Amino acid sequence: MPELDFTVEDARPEPYAAAPLLVFKLRIRNTTPTVSIRNVMLQCQLRIDATRRQYGAQDRDRLVDLFGAPERWSQTVHSQLWTHVTALVPRFDETSVVDLPVPCSFDFNVATTKYIYGLADGEVPLEFMFSGTVFYEGAEGQLQLDQISWSKEAAYRLPVKVWQTMMDLYYPNCAWLRLSRDAFDRLYRYKRERGLTSWEQAIAQLLDAEPRPEKRRALP
Repeated sequence: MPELDFTVEDARPEPYAAAPLLVFKLRIRNTTPTVSIRNVMLQCQLRIDATRRQYGAQDRDRLVDLFGAPERWSQTVHSQLWTHVTALVPRFDETSVVDLPVPCSFDFNVATTKYIYGLADGEVPLEFMFSGTVFYEGAEGQLQLDQISWSKEAAYRLPVKVWQTMMDLYYPNCAWLRLSRDAFDRLYRYKRERGLTSWEQAIAQLLDAEPRPEKRRALP
């Protein structure tokens, strides 16, 4: 029965996909090389382990919307699911290197987007949890199969710069904000009635017209 180990070695943006896509370089090592692997139907749960990094003042300010006030972070910061992905690994004996593509979103209603966008720099602590089916040759050459245990994991620290480079590639100097249809209709009417030529102008006028909240005075 084969025993597989997994290591994530690198990550890069895919420049020619229809939507933002990160490609992780995954190395799979067969620790029982006398058993020939026919193929692997690999499944992966990808998680962000937000507890495994430190946060500066700028990070804490930008992540309030996700985790709440910093004094509560000991209760609110935790591991969160990013996505599930699959890959078909072709035949190999000892080692195989495959690409693991992960679709990404710039929708700020998605917790993953809020988290990574909220980081000024550094790395995103990731957890890859593997499962799936291994097809291999038995002692007499017959095809056999076995399941990959969920205990098979790999950690990787994704540079924030890689994610930023990918989003700049697909959405240069832009960000996506999803609105309800009613809110969009109101904003669209505001833009038309004032003869504004861009959404940025409409939002800038609304923000400039909004009175700034007064700072609370400290109690004596």
